[in-house]
Amino acid sequence: MSSKGQIVLPAEIRQQDGVKFGQKFEVERIDCREYRLKRIERRRNEGLVNLLLACPVKGWFKPFRSTETTDDIKFPNFE
Repeated sequence: MSSKGQIVLPAEIRQQDGVKFGQKFEVERIDCREYRLKRIERRRNEGLVNLLLACPVKGWFKPFRSTETTDDIKFPNFE
């Protein structure tokens, strides 16, 4: 346990279970000194909108209203 309250999983366990940097876990207390660690599965495409909004070409991606269709979207000229 680190001074920040972080728990380190040994490399062998991380490799065996495919644990990647930044993944989140839920900790359940079973009994005194006994805990269960459960990986929280990310939703598909979670964070995609934030990634697109961070695009270096400003104004390239803008969220659209649900009333709009793809025909209403104007694409910037990249030339």
